[in-house]
Amino acid sequence: MEDKITLDHGSGGKMSHELMENVVLPYFANPMLDKLDDGAIFSLQGMRIAFTTDSYTVDPIFFPGGDIGALAVNGTVNDICMCGASPLMMSAALIIEEGFPMDDLKRILESMKESAIVAGVKIVTGDTKVVPHGAADKIFINTSGIGTIPHHIDVSGSNAKPGDKVIVSGTIADHGITILAGREGISLKSDIKSDTAALNYLVKRLFSRSRDVHTLRDPTRGGVGTSLNEIAQKSNVGIRIYEDKLPVKDEVKGACEILGLDPMYIANEGKLIAVVAAKDAEKVLNGLREDKLGVDAEIIGEVVEDNQGKVFMETAIGGTRIVDMLHGEQLPRIC
Repeated sequence: MEDKITLDHGSGGKMSHELMENVVLPYFANPMLDKLDDGAIFSLQGMRIAFTTDSYTVDPIFFPGGDIGALAVNGTVNDICMCGASPLMMSAALIIEEGFPMDDLKRILESMKESAIVAGVKIVTGDTKVVPHGAADKIFINTSGIGTIPHHIDVSGSNAKPGDKVIVSGTIADHGITILAGREGISLKSDIKSDTAALNYLVKRLFSRSRDVHTLRDPTRGGVGTSLNEIAQKSNVGIRIYEDKLPVKDEVKGACEILGLDPMYIANEGKLIAVVAAKDAEKVLNGLREDKLGVDAEIIGEVVEDNQGKVFMETAIGGTRIVDMLHGEQLPRIC
């Protein structure tokens, strides 16, 4: 470990995991936290509860397809959903830099309100702090969320089993490329926009097709590649994926090639990875494709017994390569 925090520690990749496992977890280690799922799962008066928290520091705060407010609500809803829960309520705390335009704040709050209505959740508590000019960058948002889990649902990053199929719910890397273009002033001459969206209704559709959904992940920081590595390591399995099955928009693929980026490691904010029993994979896939958020869903691979803890890709030209966890930081402050 380095003796100072760097942007790489916030990438969601290998250095983030090292920071968590070597520095943070030893202070707070307990069975719920040690699972490192998208939220904590516990029982309370006979109910199964999912609880999550997150912070949003995205730059720019307004971008095609959304803004920091929509991102905060949708991201919190999605972390609850990845626990197999139905989201109910959330908190929202604002850290605002002195001099921030009031009209921009109102625009963000309106976006949060509308996103919460769409997702069917209520923002029930919160906090606001104002810091001196230069002590923060415009506005940061911290959220927590809570939801309930039916007793027959058991999803976790440690539940993937050999033979399971790996499904992604749509095109990948849309959000990250949109943020990069907005930040750097890059004109992509296309309609690429962030995919930020609440996935709770898509997840309900998924569970209506199968009770053998073993793992759910929303591949945000670190992208699909890092999320798959997390699953492989936690479940002690191998994961084989197929390059020609990865859904990537042509314009996103072209932007990645020009910029030297790999779409496997670029953040998504409205997509999920589902690891499901092979017998139900086609039913789940067809169900996802019936929803506007899942029309581009694909089965991208399967869970295997060998190569435990590793992800490998069969390339379009017939080769095989290891898909490691993200090293370093492709794009900081992505969410």
